[in-house]
Amino acid sequence: MPARQVLPGRRPSAAKPARSARGAAALRPQGRRRPPGLRRPAGGGPLTRIRRTQQQVRRAWDRPLTAYYLIFGSSLLITVLGLVMVYSASMIKALQLGLGDAYFFKKQFLAALIGALLLFAASRMPVKLHRALSYPVLAGTLFLMVLVQVPGIGVAVNGNQNWISLGGPFMLQPSEFGKLALILWGADLLARKGDRGLLAQWKHLLVPLVPVAFLLLGLIMLGGDMGTAMILGAIPLGLLWLAGAPTRLFAGVLAFAGVIIALLIKTSPHRMSRLSCIGATEPGKDDLCWQAVHGIYALASGGWFGSGLGASVEKWGQLPEAHTDFIFAITGEELGLAGTLSVLALFAALGYAGIRVAGRTEDSFVRYAAGGVTTWITAQAVINIGAVLGLLPIAGVPLPLFSYGGSALLPTMFAVGLLIAFAREEPAARAALAMRRPKSGRLRTGQRWKTMRRRVTRRPSGER
Repeated sequence: MPARQVLPGRRPSAAKPARSARGAAALRPQGRRRPPGLRRPAGGGPLTRIRRTQQQVRRAWDRPLTAYYLIFGSSLLITVLGLVMVYSASMIKALQLGLGDAYFFKKQFLAALIGALLLFAASRMPVKLHRALSYPVLAGTLFLMVLVQVPGIGVAVNGNQNWISLGGPFMLQPSEFGKLALILWGADLLARKGDRGLLAQWKHLLVPLVPVAFLLLGLIMLGGDMGTAMILGAIPLGLLWLAGAPTRLFAGVLAFAGVIIALLIKTSPHRMSRLSCIGATEPGKDDLCWQAVHGIYALASGGWFGSGLGASVEKWGQLPEAHTDFIFAITGEELGLAGTLSVLALFAALGYAGIRVAGRTEDSFVRYAAGGVTTWITAQAVINIGAVLGLLPIAGVPLPLFSYGGSALLPTMFAVGLLIAFAREEPAARAALAMRRPKSGRLRTGQRWKTMRRRVTRRPSGER
């Protein structure tokens, strides 16, 4: 066998042993091994993904335009769903009266269109104009509420004389506009006193806010509308809370209001009968709790997803005021628990957004007005839904933005426009909106496409 030739300048080396896969694995450090079928997930463990989702949700809630989108989106969805349910809940009533099945829906749709114009106007008005309108709105509302008590002008509906006939089927309830007037005027009053440093004195906190509120309450109670009076009475309490009223003063005003409400209920057999229907499961003697019990029947028969839109049984004459005060019960019967929870979630989002606007602003008028509107809508929704669920006495107030009634819908949509305007006036929201608007006007379609293509091409290669 010939000897191996050695090239000049190189030393003979021993032959290297062949390294097999098994031998390479033996040379690796022996530690904890992962089972062969188990791999580490690319996005981390479940706790990591949950924390990442929480951070993303928190960042989304902290964005400057979150309140703006919440107010606009939730109010729009409540109004649209309310129109659908008004048509479904009122068609049988309209046919019984010899009218077309869409009679009440058409009136509500017309009121929603007018309310949309009011919402747009309120959302575009500057804060100074809202403050300037506070006194004229209050004076006009007081004048209309006095006219209600004049014989021949005021009209009684269901025993409450709080309406003015506008001719034909159209009627106006000035007390609904009294809520908006009290909020605007009270917010401007407290803001001016706060700028002068007068809110530290209890006299300036109460006068003239509380006397004017009692004047409005007195005019409403002359017509016998206890439910609207309760909603309007909650507004000055909310304003005093936002103004930083001392606990003793706030508790004293609340106790005084509670005593008056108790006296008004005790002196009226009709109101006492409504109080006795809380939690009732049977209509009782002389069917005093008929409406409350059939509202529970409607909710109970809905199940998880309801009997279907338009398939309600209670609206066939069993449940009074199915398209107004008890429309939430028909919603539960036709859309089930899923529908009612959706309505509650929308009102919760609207209330949260209003509180956020009131808490983040530096303008005292905006804080009081936003807090007053949030108190109004939230308190009315709680009282209406609580009565339908049998947890509160029936107060005869509509569900805001949802129930049938143009007199209630118009001022409420204007109030939502106020919240939208205040949300747009936040410094961070104003800067975010300014960044979204192009300086040279609107971009054409081609320019937008070129801008999107630039953004895509500039994206790093790893983000795909």
